[in-house]
Amino acid sequence: MTDAAAATPPAPAAPIVETPPAGLTSAQVAEQRSRGLTNAGGEHTSRSVAHILRANILTRFNLILGVLLAVILVAGQPRDALFGVVLVTNALIGIAQELRAKRTLDRLAVLSAPRVRVIRDGAPLDIAVADLVAGDLVDLRAGDQLVADGVVRASASLEADESLLTGESEPVGKRAGDRLLSGSFVAAGSGGYQATAVGADAYARKLAAQARRFAPVRSELAEGINRILRYVTWAIPPVAVLLVISQIHGHQTAREAATGTVAALVGMVPQGLVLLTSIAFGVAAVTLARRRVLVQQLPAVEGLARVDVVCLDKTGTLTDGTIAFDSLIRLDSQAPAEAALGALADDENRNATLAAVGQVFPPPEGWARQDAVPFSSARKWSAASFAGHGTWVLGAPEMVLPGDRREQLSQATGLAAGGRRVLVLARSAGPLDGESLPQGLRAAAFILLAERLRPDAAETIAYFAAQGVALKVISGDSPLTVGAVAGRAGLPHAGRPVDARGLPDDPGALGRLLEERSVFGRVTPQQKQAMVTALQARGHTVAMTGDGVNDVLALKLADIGIAMGSGAPATKAVAELVLLDSRFATLPGVVAEGRRVTANIERVANLFITKTVWATLLAVAAGVTLLPYPFLPRHLTIIDTLAIGVPSFFLALAPNTRRHLPGFAGRVLRFAIPAGSIVAAATFAAYALARAGGFPLVQQRTAATLVTLILSLCVLVLLAAPLTWRRIVLVGAVLAGFVLLFPLPAVRAFYALQLPRSELGTMLAAAAGAAALACFWVLARRRGRGPPPVVRE
Repeated sequence: MTDAAAATPPAPAAPIVETPPAGLTSAQVAEQRSRGLTNAGGEHTSRSVAHILRANILTRFNLILGVLLAVILVAGQPRDALFGVVLVTNALIGIAQELRAKRTLDRLAVLSAPRVRVIRDGAPLDIAVADLVAGDLVDLRAGDQLVADGVVRASASLEADESLLTGESEPVGKRAGDRLLSGSFVAAGSGGYQATAVGADAYARKLAAQARRFAPVRSELAEGINRILRYVTWAIPPVAVLLVISQIHGHQTAREAATGTVAALVGMVPQGLVLLTSIAFGVAAVTLARRRVLVQQLPAVEGLARVDVVCLDKTGTLTDGTIAFDSLIRLDSQAPAEAALGALADDENRNATLAAVGQVFPPPEGWARQDAVPFSSARKWSAASFAGHGTWVLGAPEMVLPGDRREQLSQATGLAAGGRRVLVLARSAGPLDGESLPQGLRAAAFILLAERLRPDAAETIAYFAAQGVALKVISGDSPLTVGAVAGRAGLPHAGRPVDARGLPDDPGALGRLLEERSVFGRVTPQQKQAMVTALQARGHTVAMTGDGVNDVLALKLADIGIAMGSGAPATKAVAELVLLDSRFATLPGVVAEGRRVTANIERVANLFITKTVWATLLAVAAGVTLLPYPFLPRHLTIIDTLAIGVPSFFLALAPNTRRHLPGFAGRVLRFAIPAGSIVAAATFAAYALARAGGFPLVQQRTAATLVTLILSLCVLVLLAAPLTWRRIVLVGAVLAGFVLLFPLPAVRAFYALQLPRSELGTMLAAAAGAAALACFWVLARRRGRGPPPVVRE
C-alpha cells in the first residue's frame, strides 16, 4: 500500500463557524489573508532557484575538483589550474540553462494551473488555488480536484473519489455536513463545500503531490549515470593513495608529486557528464514547451523514449472531442422523447453528451426535477425523475436495457457498428432508488451522436506503427463504435474490438489479451487501471492519455501520464505531461524528443567514461611502475576541451531518432572499457618509448598528449557516426584547434608542449596510427552488433 493510501485521515476538527450562503465578504477575505490563512505554497512544475544552485554547485565531483584546485593553487603552478576555469564554466552554464528552462516552464504552467470557483460577496468568482482562504465557499463539479480540506454545505448526488488517500477505488457519496479532504476529487455530481484547512494545514496540499509520491517517474539514464559515478568515486581514493606513494618514491619533489596526482585524479572525473545530462533534459523541456507541451517532471522526457505501448481514449484523441446530435430513432411513438431529452439536458452540471442533446432539444415547460443520479463512467447512465412525468434514464443500451430485450439490443449493436455513439432513452413510472435503475424501464428512443475524426489521426497512428509503438484504444463507448472509429483512423486490428465486460480478471490472461487486441469498449475506470498494470507486468512501458475524471487513476499508475489541456483539473494534476493544445498529433514530436535526449546522452556518456577509463588505467600504470604521471593538469585540459567537452556539447543537442534500447549503463561500459584500454595502452607505450629514448620529461608528456589527442579524436569520429556535414565541421574544428597549439612558441610554452626529435616523432606517429586502426576495428565491430543511430540533420 502506498504512503498516501496508508495515511490515516485527521481526526474531526473542532466546530467551525459556518459561512453564510453569500460567502465571505471582501473584508473577511482580507482579514484571513492578514492572518496567513491562505492556500499559497505547495508543489511547482520546476525546481526553485535555490534547488538549481545547490544541484549545480554542491556536487560530489565539484567538491573533489575544488579540493584538487586548492592543492594546485597552493603547491603547483597557476597554469595547471585551468581545470578550475572549466569547473566554474560548467556550473555557470548548467545554472543558466536550468534557469532558462524554469522561466519557460513556469510561464507555461500558468496556462495549466488549477483554479477554483468560490462565492464571495454573494457572487461566483473564479480564482487561483493560491488565493483560496479559510472559510471560502467552493463550488464543485465533476472532475474538480479538492485543494483544501472542508465540510460539504450542498450536495447534488456529490461523489468524491478518495483513492489517493484511502486506497479505495469506489467513489464515496457526500451529503451536507460530511467532511472532504484535499487530495481527493469529484467523481460525479456537484455541490459546494466550505474550506476549513488551507495551505500547510490541509491534509494533502496538492493532488499532484500525492500522485507523484505514489508513482514517481523512473529515470534509467539517471540510475545508470549514478551507478557509473559510484564506481568512479570508489576508484578515486585508492588510486590517489597509490599515486602519492609512487610519485614520492619516484624521486620527485613534493610539488611535482602533488601536480602529478592532481592531474591523474582530474582525468578520472567525468566533469561535464552530469551537466550535459541536465542541459539535455532542460533543452528538451523548453523545446516541448514551444510545442505547447508542459513537462511537469523532467525525467518524463526520457520516459517517453522507453514507451512501447500508448493507451488512449477515442473521444478527444482520435476524434476532435466535439459531440453533435445526429438523429433520434423512436421506439415508443407515445413517449414524449423530445421533451424528456430537453428536461434531462437542463442541468448546469451536464456533461458533453447532455450538452450536445441540449443544443437540439430545449427544456420543456412543466417538467420539475425531483431527483437525479448524475452520470458516472462506472454506471454509464444518468437519470432524473420529474413531477408528473415519471423517471427517465439516458445511457448505454446494454447497461440500461434488460437482457431479454434482445431485438432492441441487436438494433443498438447494428447502429454502433457504423461508428456513431448510441444511447438509449428509457422511462419508468417508478421513482429513483439510490443509484439503482428504476423498475419497469421501457425503451423510448435511440439517440445517435456523431464525432468528427481528427484530420491528423491517421498520420499519427501511422507514425507510431512505424516506430514499433503499439496503440490501445480504451473507451467507455460501445466496442463496435470504438472499432469503427479506430478503423477509419487506420489503427491495425481495429476490426476485432473487445467488450470489456467480458475481460478476464486474471492479470496474466488480461495482459495476453491486451497484446493481441487493440480496441476495447465499455471499459470502466477500474478496468483501465487493471489494463495498465497488466501491460506493465508483461514488461511494457506504458503511456496513458486522458482528459476525463475516469482517467485519473489509470494516468497515475501509467509510466507516463499524458493529460489533455482541455481535460478535468484532476487529470492535469496527476499527469507528467500536459498537451495544452489537446492535440493527439503532438505526441509523435514528444516521443521523438525523448528519443533524441536518451540517444544523445548515451553518446556523450561514451565520450566521458572512455576518458575516465584511460585516465584511471594510466594512473594505475604510473603508480605501479613508479613513473611520473604522463600528463600535467593543463594537458588534460587540452584533451578535455578539444576532444570531449566542446564536441559533447554539440552532440548532446544534435538530432537523433534512434529507438530506445534498455541497458544504458551496461552498453556505455562495454564501449568505454575497451576503448579506454586501447587509448591507455597506446599512450603509455608512446610515453615509455619516449622515456626509454632518453628524452626530457616535457617531451615525454608531449608525446603522450599527442597520442591521446589523436586516439580521442578517433573515438569522437566513431561516436559521431554517421558523419553529417555538421559533424564533419565539428571534427575539423577540433583537429584545427589541436594543430594550432604548436605554431606559436608562447602557446607551446604555456601548455608545456615540446615536440620530440623527428625520428622519434615518426616512431610515435606509427604507434599512434596502429593503435588508432585497432581502436576503430574493435569498436566498430562492437557497435555494429546493435542498430545504428538514425540521424536527420
